[in-house]
Amino acid sequence: MALAPSSATNAFFSDLRIADQAVRTGVVPGTAAKADRHWTLWEQFCQELHLQPLLPNHPDPVSCLQVFAVRYRRRLGPTGDPVRSTTVADALRSIGQTMARMGATDLRLASNGKLDFRLARQLRSYSRQDPPPHRVKPIPIVIVKQVAISAAASGAPADLAIADMIILAFFFLLRPGEYTGTNNDDTPFRLCDVVLTRGQQHANLFWDTDAQLLASTGISLTFTTQKNGVRGEVVHHGRSGHPTLCPVLSGARRIIHLRTRDAAPDAVLAAYCLQDRFKLVTTKDITAALKAATAIHGPAYNFSPSDVSARSLRAGGAMALFNCDVDSDTIRLLGRWQSDAMLRYLHLQAQPVMRGFAARMLRGGDYGFAPKQAIPDLHHVPMH
Repeated sequence: MALAPSSATNAFFSDLRIADQAVRTGVVPGTAAKADRHWTLWEQFCQELHLQPLLPNHPDPVSCLQVFAVRYRRRLGPTGDPVRSTTVADALRSIGQTMARMGATDLRLASNGKLDFRLARQLRSYSRQDPPPHRVKPIPIVIVKQVAISAAASGAPADLAIADMIILAFFFLLRPGEYTGTNNDDTPFRLCDVVLTRGQQHANLFWDTDAQLLASTGISLTFTTQKNGVRGEVVHHGRSGHPTLCPVLSGARRIIHLRTRDAAPDAVLAAYCLQDRFKLVTTKDITAALKAATAIHGPAYNFSPSDVSARSLRAGGAMALFNCDVDSDTIRLLGRWQSDAMLRYLHLQAQPVMRGFAARMLRGGDYGFAPKQAIPDLHHVPMH
């Protein structure tokens, strides 16, 4: 480009900046911010050693990445406390991808394009040392019911909004960032993402009467930029048959509340109006409501408030489907799991899953083998 006119050179670098911005926005803001933090830590690490961050002409750049990984695991992680192997791997990946974005070589990778064997084994060693992963416990429906009862008794807009969003999260297997106003890697559903139906007819969310909306027989959520969702994909639920614990009724109540307060079509579904101001249901609100309900009913189900959080609802919905003999492929589709990770939510300790297995194993364990043809021992066959 040295011989190119200055106007062409300026246009090239202008478009390159646009392309680089597109690379950054190819991931959600939270991931981009995390990558920036990893690179800042890497720059500080290199500065201490008087190294350039891209390690040009360094005889063994992988050794620098190894030492950074040691320090990141011990004290440089997000909390300042020792972190898990996957967190270290994420940091190394961010650093390597930032190098590649700058037109340099991703120094993590060997010539075959795979992670250098030293880093791979180091991470594997960390994985073996990691404590067992914390598995969120599924929420049984009785806890969701208690939240709804408490909200109806209080009548407070915040409590009613929390209860409705908990019900929607349970039935649609939603992530916390999808059914709250929390700003994280997921995108919360909006008023315009909801469709109510009466038979084959779509309800008009802004013109139909409250009674007509509450008479709806189905609800659909349209996925736009939600995690692992296919854009434009629609997930539908019909009536549950319960007068309160029903995704259709919960959706209708949220819509009625929002439109009465003149909310815009792109308003977050988890919003509620308090003293003429819109507020958002947060993950802390959800967790607090679930813990309060668990304190009442948890002992009968052998779990305590410390076992539950906003993430428990996604697990609870999956567990409910599993206990009703819904096949795992269908659960994966509804929960938008791209792998068998959803199996981590389906606890074998849940009683309906294992009920009767011991008796069935006792019956199934009574078996024998078909007789085998006798094979002579050639060492003892007399030779003639």
